[in-house]
Amino acid sequence: MSFFNRYKKIFLILGFIFLAFLFGFLLWKFFFQKPAITPITPGEEISGTPGAFPTVGPGGEIGDEFTGPGQLPSTEGDFSPGTPVGEPDPAASAPSIVASGGLTETKSIVEDRIINPKVSSSGNINYYNTNDGYFYSIDKDGNAIRLSDKVFHQVEAVTWAPDVDKAIIEYPDGAKIMYDFDTDKQVTLPNYWEDFSFAEGGEEIVAKSIGLDPDNRWLVISNSDGSQATALEPIGTRAGYVYPDWSPNNQIVATYTRGVDFDRQEIFFIGLHGENFKSTIIEGRGLQSQWSTEGDKLLYSVYHSRDNYIPKLWIVGAQGDTIGANRNSLELNTWANKCTFASNSDVYCAVPEKLEPGAGMFPELADRTKDNLYKIDLSTGAKSLIAVPNGTFNISQIVVPDNQKYLYFTDKSTGKLYQIRLK
Repeated sequence: MSFFNRYKKIFLILGFIFLAFLFGFLLWKFFFQKPAITPITPGEEISGTPGAFPTVGPGGEIGDEFTGPGQLPSTEGDFSPGTPVGEPDPAASAPSIVASGGLTETKSIVEDRIINPKVSSSGNINYYNTNDGYFYSIDKDGNAIRLSDKVFHQVEAVTWAPDVDKAIIEYPDGAKIMYDFDTDKQVTLPNYWEDFSFAEGGEEIVAKSIGLDPDNRWLVISNSDGSQATALEPIGTRAGYVYPDWSPNNQIVATYTRGVDFDRQEIFFIGLHGENFKSTIIEGRGLQSQWSTEGDKLLYSVYHSRDNYIPKLWIVGAQGDTIGANRNSLELNTWANKCTFASNSDVYCAVPEKLEPGAGMFPELADRTKDNLYKIDLSTGAKSLIAVPNGTFNISQIVVPDNQKYLYFTDKSTGKLYQIRLK
């Protein structure tokens, strides 16, 4: 056997190793080796090289040579002292003190979790503080004043009268009282009453009376202290689709919805005296609604399959012969309970920056979504972004006094009250 044949395998292995090293060297040479850099002496002329970018002379004239002085350029001329070239001016990204459509300064007013802030007839903001159990009113100077010396422990829900001088207070054990802050008197309401709403003057209420037997379930009205209760309409097994909501013009005390098909429902309006009000069919499900300040319009939100079940705002006539008339989409994707009327034509809404498909059916999908603030002029249909709050807020409720100088909102995750200046 020849010498080559004897060591053939060894030669093949050595050859393979050599080729592998050669291939690796070539890869490094062409793709990873850094080009040699020739140091530049300060003040040295930089000559143009064929195939390279041309040098830029004073004034940006292509092709002119520029001899560097060996130092940084002075701050004179076109450069602003203290502003790095190519970086944003810090002042440009600073939040605006007054809402003007961009990032807006957002001031914390109450650091504790609160329940249901409401504008009083005097323009103050009334609320319940869950931390200490007191009711407060924030005056025009920003001072928090107790509405009563009485402590209300573990309040679960609060329904205010329109003038905010009375409130129905509900507790986790089902107990319910009506408290008059002007007289410091309280009365106990039946624990089987639920979903309260005050009449415009605050002297009457409407509620659902839910008995164990469906035949003993009624829409009832009474004085605000629960006296002289009157059964208005039987609601039976339909109680979940009846919504007590006394209109500001005192014509309507509740609405009732009935499904037409998967994407539509019919709204019926219930009056005090068995009036035969017109109904109206709306395109969508998951109704949430608010009365305008004069009670002639209904702002509502619904979701629809064509919108990927994302809530959309609508406005519709809701008084007398105008019920169902002038129905228009406001082209904003949010819920009606994230809006408020500052006047009969001015509406402010918190609008999520992004909503996932199905958020209308499952609102919890938007619990961590950042909200921005919009204003809608119902007289013209115009809508505008008024403020991007300075912070990440999921807004649960908005209140705006009549003068529209400030906007107040609660953050859903913390329950705190914040303020934005509008004027």
